[in-house]
Amino acid sequence: MNPPVSATGHLALDAELLYGELLRGVRTLVQPGTRLAGIASGGMWLAERLQRDLGLEGEHGVLSSAMHRDDFARRGLAASVQTQLPFEVNGADILVLDDVLYTGRTIRAVLNELFDFGRPQRVRLAVLVDRGGRQLPIAPDFAAARVVLAPTQSLSLARAEGGHLQFDIKEIQEV
Repeated sequence: MNPPVSATGHLALDAELLYGELLRGVRTLVQPGTRLAGIASGGMWLAERLQRDLGLEGEHGVLSSAMHRDDFARRGLAASVQTQLPFEVNGADILVLDDVLYTGRTIRAVLNELFDFGRPQRVRLAVLVDRGGRQLPIAPDFAAARVVLAPTQSLSLARAEGGHLQFDIKEIQEV
């Protein structure tokens, strides 16, 4: 799906519309016994909502990249959510969810975190937006949209009080 462009030439990303695409795509990936695990925080929100909308039994998991980041010395723990996996990881079919896939470094850290809890049978990745710019050989099994942003821009998912999803696009100083 190509995201629409506004009349002013700005990228118009509708997070709710893209969530519908993600729901359709994830439906094709989920098999009996598949467990959902969302990366804190945007992926966690997606996993929570998908768990409910797909009518899956049990609870979704939450994965934190904080302890395995290669920039831990610079970022520290911040206000990160801790990993919570309310299911057996050994032998599981796990679908990891994230809001925005960029360099692949967060996914690498999350995979290290996941394997600290056991050895899954299979791990797949679904994302709301793939913005390219990979620094590691990581690719999603499903992306609701693919967009190109400047390296000076940051794209993240935000959740309003009522649970409504929207994107925040910001200019950043560091590249």
